[in-house]
Amino acid sequence: MTIKPPFNLESAKAKVKLAEDAWNSRDPERVALAYSENSLWRNRSEFFTGREAIKDFLKRKWAKETQYKLMKELWAFTENRISVRFEYEWFNTDEKQWYRTHGNEHWEFDADGLMARRDMSANDIKISEAERRYV
Repeated sequence: MTIKPPFNLESAKAKVKLAEDAWNSRDPERVALAYSENSLWRNRSEFFTGREAIKDFLKRKWAKETQYKLMKELWAFTENRISVRFEYEWFNTDEKQWYRTHGNEHWEFDADGLMARRDMSANDIKISEAERRYV
């Protein structure tokens, strides 16, 4: 399902839900299809461009962040941009520690509905397994 700009409340919420579902699949190939071939990314302190770099990043991410479960919430939107807040929980197998990551993303879409730019900021908080919200 391709949702193209300009966005309204219903289509922006649907776009966010599609992203949440894709990321929760933990399938880099599936996730990367939502981004343009030359999509620009900032993920924390990493900057990279393109689907292949996105796939490589996601493979590294989910090798470290096991048992990953994500929630995305629409924060704001314009004609071709969407901002979300998110939380996700994950287990670091090296540290034997659960984390909850809180953050924001700003997305910009091309005319075909592919994400041409993603800008993400986040903070990681140590939690106990009993504190998990997303199971």
